[in-house]
Amino acid sequence: MADLDRRNQTAITEFILLGFGDLPDLQILLFLMFLVIYIATMVGNILIIALVVADQHLHTPMYFFLGNLSCLETCYSSAILSRMLASLLTGDKTISFSGCFSQLYFFASLACTECYLLAAMSYDRYLAIYKPLHYSTLMNKRFCPQLAAGSWLNGCLAVTIFFLFLSQLTFCGPNEIDHFYCDAIPFMELSCSDTHWIVLFHFILSCVFTLPPFLLTLTSYACVIATILSIPSTTGRQKAFSTCCSHFIVVTIFYGTIMIVYMLPKRDTLGDLNKVLSLCYTVLTPLVNPLIYSLRNREAKEALNKAVSKCGFHKTMQRLRENNLA
Repeated sequence: MADLDRRNQTAITEFILLGFGDLPDLQILLFLMFLVIYIATMVGNILIIALVVADQHLHTPMYFFLGNLSCLETCYSSAILSRMLASLLTGDKTISFSGCFSQLYFFASLACTECYLLAAMSYDRYLAIYKPLHYSTLMNKRFCPQLAAGSWLNGCLAVTIFFLFLSQLTFCGPNEIDHFYCDAIPFMELSCSDTHWIVLFHFILSCVFTLPPFLLTLTSYACVIATILSIPSTTGRQKAFSTCCSHFIVVTIFYGTIMIVYMLPKRDTLGDLNKVLSLCYTVLTPLVNPLIYSLRNREAKEALNKAVSKCGFHKTMQRLRENNLA
């Protein structure tokens, strides 16, 4: 009888992303704020990618991983913010079934990939500080691409396996998702199929594909901190801390907010809190990545100054000043 009732129900062809619909008076303000964030995120990360590719001095393992992270953050922001901006501007909160499915796939695969990339970057910093004499041998030109490729492949593999099972679900009931993007748990809660097994499978995959890189990141930083504390020179300790401090901030924001969102009990009263925390790893992390990772570093600043000089901006400004003085 239950199967017969399910067949008689109409299959869902689109979903409604409620997003920030409970703040109708702030839609324009939210649109302008997220538009500025999106533009700044894209410009900053694309600038890092261009500098890493163009400047020979940035062809190092650390900046190689930063270039990969910036590429990931560019795709990450486009998958989330572009749809959110369109919804805030037009007021159309609907998203097609295939569109929601695609957004969920890209978000989940990029999030898993970022977990592995952050672990690879923490391992790189661990080798640079804990084993500086063997760093160039261990983190060579062959091993770096392998780590980066493994991060991308593992992220895609984890999500592809999960989506093979997710695609078997049917949707024939409510179609409102109380979020600003298509997330896995709210998406599965709308299914009229039995989702107990796939929710369990989702939890197992999340542990298998995110817990190891998280533990590796923590272990790497524990070793780094222990090594830094053993440095007798105060100046040396400060330099070492400044090298890893920015990375640790991003890792804390990314992992911390994700763990809070997915470990808190699923209650309706926590829906708004989950949205705010979700903004940290979907919007804030891609924004601050080029600021606290790369553009604060001396090598990146020098590369940026060289790029600006090659474009002739300094000479043009100098000529304008000379003409004004004359």
